[in-house]
Amino acid sequence: MTEASMELLAELVVDSMAPLYPVISPDGCLVAYVVKTVGVRGGLASALWVADAAGSSAPRQLTDGRAWVGAPQWAPDSGSLYFVTGRQLHRLRLDDGSVEAVTAWRGGVAGFRPLADGRTVAVAGVDEPDAEDERRQAEGDDAFVWGERSHPARLRLLDLDNREARLVVGLGERHVVEVVQRPDGGPLTVLSWADPEEDSGSFAAELYLVDPRTSKVHDLGPAGADACSPTWWRSGDAWHLSYLAITPPGPVGGTAVFDITVPNAGPPAEHRNLTAGMAACPTELVQVAQGTPLALFADGLDTALFRLDPEDEAFRRVATRQGIAHALTASRTGEAVAILAGTASEPKDVHAGPPGAPLARVSDTRPEVREIRWGHQERLSYKASDGLTLDGLLLLPPGTSRQDGPFPLITLVHGGPYGRYTDEFQFHIALPPAQWLAVAGYAVFLPNPRGSQGRGHAFAAAVAGAVGGAEWTDITDGIDVLVAEGVADPDRLGIGGWSHGGFMAAWAVGQTDRFKAALMGAGISDWGIQTAFGDQGAERESALSGSCGWEGPGPHAHDRVSPASYAARIRTPVLILHGEEDTNVPVSQAVLFHRALRHFGVEHELVVYPREGHRITERAHQLDLLRRTRAWFDRRLGSAQQHRMLSVEGASA
Repeated sequence: MTEASMELLAELVVDSMAPLYPVISPDGCLVAYVVKTVGVRGGLASALWVADAAGSSAPRQLTDGRAWVGAPQWAPDSGSLYFVTGRQLHRLRLDDGSVEAVTAWRGGVAGFRPLADGRTVAVAGVDEPDAEDERRQAEGDDAFVWGERSHPARLRLLDLDNREARLVVGLGERHVVEVVQRPDGGPLTVLSWADPEEDSGSFAAELYLVDPRTSKVHDLGPAGADACSPTWWRSGDAWHLSYLAITPPGPVGGTAVFDITVPNAGPPAEHRNLTAGMAACPTELVQVAQGTPLALFADGLDTALFRLDPEDEAFRRVATRQGIAHALTASRTGEAVAILAGTASEPKDVHAGPPGAPLARVSDTRPEVREIRWGHQERLSYKASDGLTLDGLLLLPPGTSRQDGPFPLITLVHGGPYGRYTDEFQFHIALPPAQWLAVAGYAVFLPNPRGSQGRGHAFAAAVAGAVGGAEWTDITDGIDVLVAEGVADPDRLGIGGWSHGGFMAAWAVGQTDRFKAALMGAGISDWGIQTAFGDQGAERESALSGSCGWEGPGPHAHDRVSPASYAARIRTPVLILHGEEDTNVPVSQAVLFHRALRHFGVEHELVVYPREGHRITERAHQLDLLRRTRAWFDRRLGSAQQHRMLSVEGASA
């Protein structure tokens, strides 16, 4: 980049385009994907695009971008695309570009899967309002009884010729989450929950087989916690069904690939963990019609592509991609794949090609970022105080090196805790992008402490019942290394995070006064409240904090790991940001921390964004978040540019 590089404005961050939902055609020739702006303005909107998988021609926009377009799926003949918009299923023909609605249900479509015969689509849809629903709405008789009239998405088989939808009654009132057909056109695997509520449904997932001709249902029994991505494959004469789920016994830990041999009759065989003992963590599992499944694995700071070997039922590494890759999709033969991938210097775009070869970028959604002079990003490896090797990333201001330090350092903690930082372009708006702060003159530390994804199950499960313990010292050990190496100025340290990262920021200021500013985004201040109201449910939240509160009169384990319990110690100014309609971490968490800080006279600011959930999506709110967070740290830490100016002035004097 040259000195004439374009200035990074908040508008460029929120108005840039982001690709979503790539899906490669069964014949491997085309890749469809969705493009949306990062910030929402005037309602959700996106556009459907298609690109040549070989990158030999420019991508084409297929829809006008004025309405929201959901994840597309290909017809078996690769000639049409199906997608949901306006809560209805639509079909777009590639030969003439025509679009037609194939459903008109008042209940709406929650999910779908085109079947192998080309004439049927499996649709998960909510029942249309009945007379009692209409009466209750008209009369305002809307008292909510928990567990009653939950409106699950139920499975229907839609005949495209006559538009008749046949309800699969054998599933009862179970909520259909995913449907996938056996590659030979045989039965459907249906992953279902007991009800639509995540806090109970995802822990009570069950698998079923459905005959698409007769609608006959066969119960395969329960699946693991957070089960997803059911995938068929064949070994000799036996059909197998694999899926992703959390490694038992608890709800806190790494994901694994589980597998069952599907019987012709009777109960299935045991669920076997095909990835037990692996240091990497499977994140996605994809069916290959004429082969064995492909899977993406979080592998430290990188992402690896694996293929299942049917001989010993083990995953073999096909390729490793530096940095981030996700949204894997494969052609019918598995000889072509597409993913969303990025690098430390390039934002995510659609890439396609043979799975074992370098993939070609076939979309270019953010060309404007090449005009910005970005901060330098490097990988970190360091030792925790107990000797465990940890990793993370360090960003330095543009045009600087470590020798220009010490810098004001802001540590951004990721969410999850089962998330991770990868060696990707740090430009996405979760908490202010690391590059947003680096360009302003800050060094930014992105640690992957215990509990993170990408280091195996035991590493992820280390935070069970112990949040704020070793994961906290893993972070401070990394900061200490950067201070000792002359990168970070010990007198100008800041910390921030979103979701679980917001909890860690709130936890940090109650444990030490070394930070001069903190940012708590959608964070937990009291684990008892989180257990009661968080939509992840009591089982998961109490597994992290150590108790739920109804074991007895206390003291409770979760009080010892709740930031609000340490409010009397806090001296660090705290900026609290939260979405008003957040159900993952309710806004009451922010209000409680605000009241505690106010009680003890701690400098802080509480900002609540109306209409927002756990992620801040509206354009005006994103602009406010970016500007407000940078100003918050500027006032209390000062940028590296300001520091150098003061040093020069002092030397001149």
